[in-house]
Amino acid sequence: MSQKKLMESPALHTRVGSQDVRPAERWLGYLLGPAGALLFNAVLATYLNVYYTDVLKLGSVWGGAFLVLFPIVSKVIDAVTNVVMGQVIDHTRTREGKARPWLLLSAPLITVTGILLFAVPEASETVQVVWVMLSYNLFYSFAYTIFNMSHNLMVPLSTRDTTQRGSLSVFNQISTIMMSGILVALVFPMVIMPALGVDKSRWILLMSILAIVALPLTLLEYYFTKERVTLEVQGGETESVPFRTQLGTIFSDKYMIIIYVYFLIYTMGTCIKNVSLPYFCNYVLGTYNDGITQTLVSVIGGIPMGIGIFAVWPLAKKFGKRNVTLVGFVLYAIGGIICWMFPADMTVMLVGQFIKNIGGLPCAYVFMALFADVLDHLEWKKNFRSDGIAMSVYNIIAVAMTGVCTGIFNGLLSSAGYRAPEMVEGVTVATAQSQTVKDVITFGFVGLEVFTGAALAVLLVFLNVEKDIGRKQAEIRARRGEQE
Repeated sequence: MSQKKLMESPALHTRVGSQDVRPAERWLGYLLGPAGALLFNAVLATYLNVYYTDVLKLGSVWGGAFLVLFPIVSKVIDAVTNVVMGQVIDHTRTREGKARPWLLLSAPLITVTGILLFAVPEASETVQVVWVMLSYNLFYSFAYTIFNMSHNLMVPLSTRDTTQRGSLSVFNQISTIMMSGILVALVFPMVIMPALGVDKSRWILLMSILAIVALPLTLLEYYFTKERVTLEVQGGETESVPFRTQLGTIFSDKYMIIIYVYFLIYTMGTCIKNVSLPYFCNYVLGTYNDGITQTLVSVIGGIPMGIGIFAVWPLAKKFGKRNVTLVGFVLYAIGGIICWMFPADMTVMLVGQFIKNIGGLPCAYVFMALFADVLDHLEWKKNFRSDGIAMSVYNIIAVAMTGVCTGIFNGLLSSAGYRAPEMVEGVTVATAQSQTVKDVITFGFVGLEVFTGAALAVLLVFLNVEKDIGRKQAEIRARRGEQE
């Protein structure tokens, strides 16, 4: 099919017909649509480990080794499925695009496997361990891999217009930060966690509802997105590029290597912070499920994210995405130092969290636009796109760090002597933790990101891909015209 016909014929089932990004696409496809799956994943990132340690009490299984080894081994499996999914996406050729069709498949899979994560039967320890391992990998290595790979590619594949692409990146992150943040960071610690305690049946009911909500919203993302770049490329490129060639291209390009290292460092700090957040608020800064400590930390820390909706993209357009993000990480490290110096002082902690999250704004909102610039740079350099394999490496970093960091944190907790709360006469009762446990938790929540923030600021000095991206995109279009 010619490029002209591909560009003019609407993608099957999409409700987006325009070649320019319109408000319905932004609001429904990139903000509301992803909110369900992203919300559920955000809840899991913060509370799934709490469910394992405090509700199922798996912290002592295999002498504490299970919750150390199981997340790491599972993420090895997840890494393999990400590579496979990247290849599948790169070889998908439909009128809907190459990533969008997989959003449709992921919608019911996330719901079913998400429910299985928590519906662990009352049985022997062996049965529970097997169930946890199977359900965890069905969700993360299968269902969420399909969703996450296709979802993350929608911004890079939506359009070549850097301004429109940047706005979609911002809307995409609003869905993650604002919608998920409001519930996970505010409603959960204030209302939901005190009500749940360690009551297993309540956990299963709530998480099942969240998993079911993800289904219609993911379908909304499917219907209100469009892969304009894919349609353009399919019009002028018919040969499939070998996997080894694509992989070699990715790991021989300095910008791609820099952005992967950047993402690895950032993800490591963020994962350990997320998994340690409830423990920090329960045992260092406040008391167990007091309903206010985690809410205050999240509210003050989250206010900058609301400001960022209006401030980040104008600043990024004026000064550059890389430059604004670099300065942000300097503030990020400074805020972390303030928090680390006085971890048990609520006032100082809130000031430090506010400063740190101001610094984290640019990374949160414009990273995917920077990643899209690197993908266009690679296409300009090699005359073919490597979206699927590039995104699979990106996701491998994300999932590997999640497993490794969770395993490390659980290992440190266990070795420090962490004691899980108990259910006594229908009431959740938490025990006091040693200073060693508190020190481990404090480093995980505020200490580590001091170092990662400084490292990221230095690394970004070398990521200047956007300085001539407009010229490269114009050359790509010219090549497509000549091929046509």
